[in-house]
Amino acid sequence: MPFSREKETLGLVRNSLQRLTGEPSDYDSLLRHIGDVHFVLIGEASHGTHEFYGHRAEITKRLIREHGFQAVAAEADWPDAHRVNRYVQDRTSDGSAERALAGFIRFPVWMWRNEAVAEFVNWLRHNNQRPGAPYQAGFYGLDLYSLNRSRAEVVRYLERVDPAAATRARDRYSCFDHFGEDEQTYGYAAGFGVSDSCEQEVVQQLIDLRRRTYEYMHRDGHIAEDDFFSAEQHARLVRNAEEYYRSMFRGRVSTWNLRDRHMAETLHALSAHLDRRFGRSKIVVWAHNSHLGDARATEMGRHGEWNVGQLVRERYPNDSFSLGFTTHSGTIRQRMTGETIRR
Repeated sequence: MPFSREKETLGLVRNSLQRLTGEPSDYDSLLRHIGDVHFVLIGEASHGTHEFYGHRAEITKRLIREHGFQAVAAEADWPDAHRVNRYVQDRTSDGSAERALAGFIRFPVWMWRNEAVAEFVNWLRHNNQRPGAPYQAGFYGLDLYSLNRSRAEVVRYLERVDPAAATRARDRYSCFDHFGEDEQTYGYAAGFGVSDSCEQEVVQQLIDLRRRTYEYMHRDGHIAEDDFFSAEQHARLVRNAEEYYRSMFRGRVSTWNLRDRHMAETLHALSAHLDRRFGRSKIVVWAHNSHLGDARATEMGRHGEWNVGQLVRERYPNDSFSLGFTTHSGTIRQRMTGETIRR
């Protein structure tokens, strides 16, 4: 009986496979299968591989141009992706895609600072600028590693809109200061009781920011709304990252689930934000296959792990399409953009 089920599974997989050669016609049947869903989750078998990234970019371009998708949400840190978002929407002094991608300095740098992503970012900016473009498509990050940069961004935002609130935020976040830039040192100390945790401070800061939602969001139309949304995501990220780093020495399942829950929550928040603007948002998600498949169908689920793909399917039944890339042979080589990398 197990062998029979295995044969049935292999048959289903074979029937779902499609070879991609790079011809535009490769994507036609795929786009017909996608239909009119809310989310398209496009994975990759290895980070930074040009072929995966190139095909994913071409599919995404067609989803934006032909099917009205308004955003790409990537397995990337929020502040780094926000800099790219400002570039593609012409709200920055960065003069090139390479400059806009320069914020990606955390390992693996080549995951996002590579030629395929730079080409797509340039395309997205030019597509947004074309005459008659119906909307400004955006580029957003879902990940939660940027605890220190995100707390700095919360303070920077409040300094502009509410200096007194900025002082309170700075005082709360100073709880992390004696750990410097090393979030893992904080996680070890707080997780094992060597130092008090900053949990109450980060929760209170998020609550405080959300209490002023109406005031902050209605200062200058869409720009004020976008800026507040970004600041709120930074504050929520700090709260979740604090929990993540505090839990990282308890085992892989705990931190994996915290991370993928955060990414799914960020995706839901982004969807609600874009719903307010467009009526119905449509988002492409870029991440590793392990994040975007359905964990319930894999060994991950048997180990108690969930992932973004599962959480999206549970929250939006019949309103998502999952697409993974794989290959049977080849050599992995990363090609970064020509800019100097500073670690």
